[in-house]
Amino acid sequence: MANSNPTLNATVADVTDRIRQRSAERRALYEARMADQHRRGVHRGELSCGNLAHGFAACGVEDKNALKLMNSANLGIISAYNDMLSAHQPLETFPETIKAAARAMGSTAQFAGGVPAMCDGVTQGQPGMELSLFSRDVIAMATAVGLSHNMFDAALYLGVCDKIVPGLFIAAARFGHLPAMFIPAGPMPSGLPNKEKARIRQLFAEGKASREELLEAESASYHSPGTCTFYGTANSNQLMMEMMGLHLPGTSFVNPGTEMREALTRFATEQAIRNTEAGGDYRPFYRQIDERAIVNAIVGLLASGGSTNHTLHLVAMAAAAGLTLTWEDFTDLSAVTPSLMQVYPNGQADINHFQAAGGMSFLFRELLTAGLIHGDIPTVFGTDLTTYTQEPFLEEGKLVWREGPAASLDRDVLRGVAEPFAATGGLTVIDGNLGRGVIKVSAVAEEHRVVEAPVKIFEDQNELKAAFEAGELDRDVIAVVRFQGPKANGMPELHKLTPYLGVLQDRGHKVALVTDGRMSGASGKVPAAIHISPEALDGGPLSKLRDGDIVRLDANAGTLETRVEAHVWADREQRVAALDHYHVGLGRELFAGFRHLAMRGEEGAGVFGGFEADDLARQAGQIHDEDA
Repeated sequence: MANSNPTLNATVADVTDRIRQRSAERRALYEARMADQHRRGVHRGELSCGNLAHGFAACGVEDKNALKLMNSANLGIISAYNDMLSAHQPLETFPETIKAAARAMGSTAQFAGGVPAMCDGVTQGQPGMELSLFSRDVIAMATAVGLSHNMFDAALYLGVCDKIVPGLFIAAARFGHLPAMFIPAGPMPSGLPNKEKARIRQLFAEGKASREELLEAESASYHSPGTCTFYGTANSNQLMMEMMGLHLPGTSFVNPGTEMREALTRFATEQAIRNTEAGGDYRPFYRQIDERAIVNAIVGLLASGGSTNHTLHLVAMAAAAGLTLTWEDFTDLSAVTPSLMQVYPNGQADINHFQAAGGMSFLFRELLTAGLIHGDIPTVFGTDLTTYTQEPFLEEGKLVWREGPAASLDRDVLRGVAEPFAATGGLTVIDGNLGRGVIKVSAVAEEHRVVEAPVKIFEDQNELKAAFEAGELDRDVIAVVRFQGPKANGMPELHKLTPYLGVLQDRGHKVALVTDGRMSGASGKVPAAIHISPEALDGGPLSKLRDGDIVRLDANAGTLETRVEAHVWADREQRVAALDHYHVGLGRELFAGFRHLAMRGEEGAGVFGGFEADDLARQAGQIHDEDA
């Protein structure tokens, strides 16, 4: 076990303290509301006989009899299962496993509700991607519907991928009076090496590989049930949940369909029951997740080279728990967090190689010993975080935890703090006269981190593909893809552009991407200033750029500047784009209200507003209901 009382890194301590201070009133109101909900009753004991009869009418006799007794726990299962997502398909069998484990404890579990789960891999570059970010907030609302029946003493959240876990987390925070247990499904076994997959993608972009060859490569990469094995948003989700103590130790990256995965799901159910009031060790979400847990999630994300999508998601997740997070918090923590993992796109290994090299137990030991994370936070395991240096094993069919490896078993994949891949986390805020955004440089070579070049303006990602094929981009260029923010079209990921820009970079050109949209957690070797805020549709400076303007992106200095003369820039009108084609078809018309309500990227790009922050501002007379 790591030292439980290391000296906390000064910057980590400072960032934690300033989050606590800036959030003080907001967090106090959040905690008061959660405590009030707990006092008003958190389970079926508050229901009338008619309410309760409806709640267990479809149950079997054994469960019905248990539910009539008020001294046993009833778990609410929220699941993102569907057949189409490889990461979520294994969840099909989890409810029966959970119900059986609960019955063995003298308790019950009910499937409270399913939530939508879309796959960004399927919708990448397609109109459906414009619903992706908003699906996070739909998932939060769908979870609230499932838990609104007040039948439950705790909630089990079954989800893995990009928007799904953040959406579940937001709902868990708003039902913070309930204990929460997040249960993953695990990654698929390793398939085609990532370097070969990337090579085939670029060959296809150049017209040197057929569609049949591309499909064969993609099928060999994404080939079975389980999470995609590159280190994108989905696997970043799992790492962050464990960093916050919302997973059992060592559970994030165990493959589905294994005896260990089944044992961990059973134990998670048993532990969730122990964490209820009926179980005797009441551990509600709102007492577990505070600014320390959020800082742990950020540090884990940075140390692992995780997804830039979480510069949006974590802001929204923290807000749901009454905490105000800023992009400066990410930047300051990045400056003191060493890069300890190299998993594709930051390296050639996949998440299974990370697990084999020492996995989460080694990562925890290094970060705890270095004082980079808070070890004193409560966890769903019933301990503080220092026990997360352990990993699970099966002894004669029984689940036990033992200390994980003290040294990395593969230094090409996982290293200690004393010999990191890089001294910093490789994520920084970009600021300048074109707005504010973020850039991830952990996979960008040093020689590509500063780009000054003429811009080529696109207002639809498909225009870039056409320009590439026409040879219009075969030069030094900064591609600006604008009107891709949440208000414009839902802020789709633009990962489809990566192969084209990668080809140009490989030809020796200085290349970068600037956008008010998103890039995937798999964003890689091409420097990309993303989430530019305010977005072009919201009066952002990107709307003033014209083809040929010189722009300088300096990832080292954290600046994004146009070289247009100041008086010319000041007099230039903003471009107004025709966006109607983004707003109809594949259900996009149903999200008009979301586009209208969407907050800026720096505020999390959500549609719920600031929760307690808005309430406090309204009480102070700073905003009016019609402005909310």
